[in-house]
Amino acid sequence: MDTEPARRWRDGDLVALGLSPARVRRWFQHTHGMSFHGYSRSRRLGEALGRIQEGDPVTRAALDSGFDSLSGFGEAFERLAGGSPSARKGAPLVRLTRIATPLGPMVAGETDAGLCLLEFADRRMLPTQLERVRRTLGCVRAPGANDVLSAVAGELEEYFTGRRSVFTVPLVTAGTPFQERVWAELGRIPFGETASYAEVARRIGRPSAVRAVARANGDNRLAVVIPCHRVIGADGSLTGYGGGLWRKRRLLEVEGSAAGVS
Repeated sequence: MDTEPARRWRDGDLVALGLSPARVRRWFQHTHGMSFHGYSRSRRLGEALGRIQEGDPVTRAALDSGFDSLSGFGEAFERLAGGSPSARKGAPLVRLTRIATPLGPMVAGETDAGLCLLEFADRRMLPTQLERVRRTLGCVRAPGANDVLSAVAGELEEYFTGRRSVFTVPLVTAGTPFQERVWAELGRIPFGETASYAEVARRIGRPSAVRAVARANGDNRLAVVIPCHRVIGADGSLTGYGGGLWRKRRLLEVEGSAAGVS
């Protein structure tokens, strides 16, 4: 699918590759929450939207993306995007993919402007975060990948192997003014160091807003890249990490080891 994004895959194609269609279907259902054919169709719809946004006529975009008819394309597109191709032409396209990490798979999403989502795939709030991205950006979500997502995967691999302390991929945070201030401050906590919620509140000039800082910390949609894991309790305890405290501990261990912190 990466090399032929517009191809309409059939079970016979999988068999020709020596793959069991039933096994492929189960793997995609478990990994991506949809069947192989559903994933492929959603990806083709996303590719078609990208072409329409670049100026291609709807008919050409539909046919070049593997759809046999304009009516079938329109129905499938409306299910994915919540509107017709012409009505959703101006909506940002968020491409979603999974990235393997030593702490489990992460779901990454990007627009043409940059990375807008990076969450551990098993986080309970992932569906909520996906909905917030959709609502905040007014976007259409579809499986896919591009250079930004490839760069994120590369930088994460360097981070987990101790070869990167600062992420350089462009970010799309899209929060409230208060959340933006908190998230910006999180990015200023040095690699290998931690700060308490109260310290973050003081640094943004809101010393009494400790609980609000904690909520904004939990609402961070860009795990690891915006290092909410570096915020700990005033007594040094590890508290409040949506990806699980074991991951928070491991992330701090990765950074402490790379930074030479005992």
